[in-house]
Amino acid sequence: MMKTTRNRIMLVEDSQNLRMVLKDYFEMLDFQVNDFNDGNAALDSFRKEGYDICVLDIMMPGKDGFTLMQDIHKINPQMPVILVTSKQSKEDKIKGFKLGCDDYVIKPFSTEELTLRIKAVLRRTQNTAVKSRPLYEERIYVIGNYTFDYSAMELRHPKATRYLTRKEAELLRLFCEYKNKLLTRETILREVWGDEDYAVGRSMDVFLTKLRSYLSLDEVPEEHINKNGGRHNKYEPGYEPDVQIVNVHGTGFILKVKENN
Repeated sequence: MMKTTRNRIMLVEDSQNLRMVLKDYFEMLDFQVNDFNDGNAALDSFRKEGYDICVLDIMMPGKDGFTLMQDIHKINPQMPVILVTSKQSKEDKIKGFKLGCDDYVIKPFSTEELTLRIKAVLRRTQNTAVKSRPLYEERIYVIGNYTFDYSAMELRHPKATRYLTRKEAELLRLFCEYKNKLLTRETILREVWGDEDYAVGRSMDVFLTKLRSYLSLDEVPEEHINKNGGRHNKYEPGYEPDVQIVNVHGTGFILKVKENN
C-alpha cells in the first residue's frame, strides 16, 4: 500500500460542506490538506507552500479551476492536478485534459473513488519529490537532429529549442522508448493519461498534432513532396524526414527515426 503520510493536497472547493467532508476524509488517511474556497487564495498559497497534488473545483468565485490550473502549471509545470466538477459535457472534459489536468472527476462521486484516483495519479507522477525538483530522472534521448532532455522537458534542434509541458514530455518519452516500434493507442492512453476514455483519446490526438509540429523542423525539399500523396506517401521514397510520427491506421503510431550508419 502506498504511504501517504508525506503527501500534501491543495484542496480548492467552493462548497464548504463538500470541502470539509473531503478534508476530514483525506486527513483521516494521513494526507496533509490545505483547503480553500476560491482560486486566488489558493494560488497565493501555492506560491509559498510545497504540494504534491492539487484537487480543484472548476466553478469558483474569483478564479475558476481551469484558469487556476494554468496558473499553477506556469509556476510548476510538473504539478499533478485533478479537476472535480459538476460540468459533465464531453467538451468540458476535453478542455480539462487539453489544458493539462491529470484526471477529471464528475460530481457526485464517492470519497473513496476520489482517493483512489489521487493515489493513482501520485503513483504515475511521484517518482521523486515534486515540490521544487523535477519529477523525472535524468534521461537524454537523441532522435535524428533532435535532443530530448526528459528531466528538463526540453526538446532541442539546431533551429530552435522548445520547452514541453509535462504531458508532452511524457508522450515524447514513451515514443522514444518505442522508437521504430508500434505504439498502440491503448498503451499511450494507459501510460500517459491512465484512462482509455473516448474524450481522453480526443485530447491525446491534440497532443500528437503538437508533437508532430515540434518534430517538423527538418525540411524536405519541395520537389520531393507528393502534393496529392496523402498521409501514407506524402514524401518520395528516400526523401522522408529523419524523424516523423506515422499513423498506423486503426492500431496506433510509430516514431520513425532514420538510423545513421
